[in-house]
Amino acid sequence: MSGLVTRNRLIGLALAALIVIVDQAVKWYVIKVLSLREVGHVDLLSFFDFTYTENRGISLGLLEATSMESRWLLVAMTAAIAVVVLVWMMREKLLGDIAALALILGGALGNIRDRFEFGYVIDYADFHIGDFRPFLIFNIADAAITIGVVIILARSLLVRDKGATDTGDTPRGETDNA
Repeated sequence: MSGLVTRNRLIGLALAALIVIVDQAVKWYVIKVLSLREVGHVDLLSFFDFTYTENRGISLGLLEATSMESRWLLVAMTAAIAVVVLVWMMREKLLGDIAALALILGGALGNIRDRFEFGYVIDYADFHIGDFRPFLIFNIADAAITIGVVIILARSLLVRDKGATDTGDTPRGETDNA
């Protein structure tokens, strides 16, 4: 089982790295290629556009960094949370739990990089139905964090036996003999 756990953790680290790379690549594309910072808005589909936004706070604009001190405090706070998520991920064994935590870690690292470099997080994804916007403007890192949290919540509510593995192993205390 040790080899499987190590494999699952390596997959988790690779997934987190992939999220950071894709997040930063798309941010680079919308800023440098589409010049979204200058144009502000690009119509794509009837329900999805690119709209440039600088998020100087955390989720829902809370704890907005209005000074250099508050900027670095947010960087430190989110970095501490990322370390906790990394430690949690490295303690997990099941691929489903590790993957969910990897999504959160990768998203957090992508947004931390923005806040470190620019002092704010670049958001651009604008999903809407007419004038109704069910979400704030977001980015791939935000989406990865949200999906990871939803997976963790769903798994904690729906998975009955934490002893079972994602590979179909028999839960602890049970035998394959019927």
